[in-house]
Amino acid sequence: MTSATAQHNPHQPRPSDPTRTRTKGQQGWFRAFWRWHFYASFLVIPVLAVLAVTGLIYLLRFQIEPALHADVMTVQPQAGQEQTPYAAQLTAVQKAYPDLSIASATEPTSPDLASRFSGVMPDGSSRDVFVNPWTGQVLGDLNPDTTLSGGAIRLHGDLMAGSVGEFVMELGSCWAIVMAVTGYLIFLKGRKARLRRLAARAKGSALRNRHGWIGAVTGVGLLLLVVTGLPWTGIWGTQVQNWTAEHGSGLWSNDPGAQSSPTSTLDESLPHSHKVDVPWGLGKDEVPTSDPTSVADGQSVANIDTALLVGAREGLRHPMTVAIPEDDGDVFSVIGYAFHDPGHEKTVHVDQFGGQVVSTYGYQDYPKLAQAVSQGIALHEGRRFGLLNFWVSFAFCVGVLVLCVTGPTMWWRRRPAGSGLGAPRGKLPIRSTWWVALLLAALGVFLPVFGASLVLVLLVDQLLLRRIPRLRSTFAVTN
Repeated sequence: MTSATAQHNPHQPRPSDPTRTRTKGQQGWFRAFWRWHFYASFLVIPVLAVLAVTGLIYLLRFQIEPALHADVMTVQPQAGQEQTPYAAQLTAVQKAYPDLSIASATEPTSPDLASRFSGVMPDGSSRDVFVNPWTGQVLGDLNPDTTLSGGAIRLHGDLMAGSVGEFVMELGSCWAIVMAVTGYLIFLKGRKARLRRLAARAKGSALRNRHGWIGAVTGVGLLLLVVTGLPWTGIWGTQVQNWTAEHGSGLWSNDPGAQSSPTSTLDESLPHSHKVDVPWGLGKDEVPTSDPTSVADGQSVANIDTALLVGAREGLRHPMTVAIPEDDGDVFSVIGYAFHDPGHEKTVHVDQFGGQVVSTYGYQDYPKLAQAVSQGIALHEGRRFGLLNFWVSFAFCVGVLVLCVTGPTMWWRRRPAGSGLGAPRGKLPIRSTWWVALLLAALGVFLPVFGASLVLVLLVDQLLLRRIPRLRSTFAVTN
């Protein structure tokens, strides 16, 4: 036999062949990423499915809740009719619900919606009472925690399981980063093979290609929402907040608030209490001067309508929410949520006796980090850029749900008929590739929940999966 024949023996490939070495290395990396993507999905898919469904409900809450509770949340405004003063609405709520400790009042977002007065019942349950702003009639109440959107918010935050639920959601969010990154690597490294299978009309190739493209588009939003959602987490968010607070900053704004004083006098530029019957929201009446002696007996001359008028004059965005004083030491805190632009968020504290502005606190007063977090939250909630942000977030949630279905479907179709999970065989060369080890270590330190779970996974792999033959076969463990 000639040497040429020996060289072409398929059972004896030359170790020095650069093409074969490179191909083998590429397949090794591809399968390793695929394996991590596969196992991360077991934890991530249930979490992402819950987040996507509850996120959709939250996005649509302004459409869903009025439709489900039209009898208490919607009204019929009459042409030329003026709104009932909020002080009168508050009195009506207090008469209808004498046991309710009222904490705040919120303006309706449109003329066909009711005003909302929020408080707590003696048993500790929350209650939202709705009032027709045109007639002053109390329409009824809802427990915000038991509504569809209220339940979605609670599930979205901690699965209604307290600290355990917070941990599960944070763990799933951390591993979602791993699944997204490995998904991109699989998408890029496997594009040629994917196109070949698609051209050959191989079984499952269309679904695999569709899953890859949807993931490529959705993955950007996934990473963004995970990052902007981290400040809410129970472990990472709490620890980072404590660290930043110790270093003179914070993830959240820290409004120092203010206290009222019964001896304060009414600012002459604010309306007198005798004008409370005027619908302040119309803003047509001149602001009269005040009599400083009117508060000599320590009786309040300001009310919720005064606070709303002051808030409007200070430039707060509608709809405003007023936190109602509990005792003589508190103030009316008027909050301008600035739904679409956190840069205009502002709170004005109004003295409940004199009615003057005690202090203001807004976006410009936030620490720089808190400003960034505020913008991130608005983006996360789909409200930062109006309808564009809304529809992009809507499409993202739908895309995540599609991935949560197509991923398991692909696995189900290719799973082995016998035993085993059908997991891809592959192993990241962590020991020989320093940058992979460094990247995982850095991510583990930055995200402690991920780091602890990664250590646990590696220990289970080394101490159990590799030493028990049945587990080794089931989980497709390689040397």
